[in-house]
Amino acid sequence: MLKELIYKNKTFRRFYENVEIPYQQMKQWIELVRLIPNARNQQALKYLIINDKNIKEQLFPTLKWAGYLKDWQGPEPGERPSAYIVIGIDRRISDNYIAHWTYVDLGIAIQTLLLAAVEAGYGGCVIVAMNKPKQREILHLPEFFDIQAVLALGKPKENVIWKDMKPGDRDIRYYRDEKGNHYVPKRPLSEILLNEWEEFKFIKNH
Repeated sequence: MLKELIYKNKTFRRFYENVEIPYQQMKQWIELVRLIPNARNQQALKYLIINDKNIKEQLFPTLKWAGYLKDWQGPEPGERPSAYIVIGIDRRISDNYIAHWTYVDLGIAIQTLLLAAVEAGYGGCVIVAMNKPKQREILHLPEFFDIQAVLALGKPKENVIWKDMKPGDRDIRYYRDEKGNHYVPKRPLSEILLNEWEEFKFIKNH
């Protein structure tokens, strides 16, 4: 089951915008994240669900969508996310936490949310390139809430294909073909598992 979810959990940037995600559904995902491991058990991450039409329209221009697709400014109306989850750190809990543990806990939380979304028939895109000051203004966020990422969510409307890279290939840029298929290069297992490297053959694996 986990393998199937991971294979389905790709980065989607185009959605069936009219297919809404119920608030209660997303609330259940946050309940899952509430239980995950986190550094020193500080539980400093906080979440804000956005599915209000007016707020979504204001939030959309604050997000940057695909760095490698230079001529694409993001999904068109009708293909935009049907919901967002804004993830931030509560600075009242620990400023030291921000320096040392942000990316560990944030990564666990994001992966958990995305796998939950995929299991329910949705998909998403993690966005960290964004206009945070404008977002704070739109969302009336308290000073202690430090935005770390925004998850764009919805029912996927694009075909995302993993493409195995050849050994030695260094071009990791995703791209689209003339039909709109979105290709994502992935390094082969032999490049990321050091046990497969000649210089680590002295380690006896069983």
